[in-house]
Amino acid sequence: MPLHPAKLRQRGFNQSLLLAARIAREHQLTLLPGACQRCATPRRSPCCPGRNARKNVRNAFRCDMDLTGKRVALVDDVLTTGASLNSLADAVRKRGAVDISAWVVARTLPHHNR
Repeated sequence: MPLHPAKLRQRGFNQSLLLAARIAREHQLTLLPGACQRCATPRRSPCCPGRNARKNVRNAFRCDMDLTGKRVALVDDVLTTGASLNSLADAVRKRGAVDISAWVVARTLPHHNR
């Protein structure tokens, strides 16, 4: 899951990239850390993180690499609404990937009492 360059500078590392590197090494897969980039998107409201998630991340990713015919695994640390992964999958699909899977370490539970 690519981070926006400003977020990467602030945090100093991309946790999803660290996970992806380990997975790639363990399973002898090719890691493509620069294949896609995160574009600027509006910040989500902290009180309602999932309310406009799909709208906020529409076109949030750009892929410059030709992925025609490739099988691609997208790696994320935490799945909240799935909107970011769906947006990234759309960008990868537009570049020709034929088989896209999402590998996620953790998932947040829905909050029904809000």
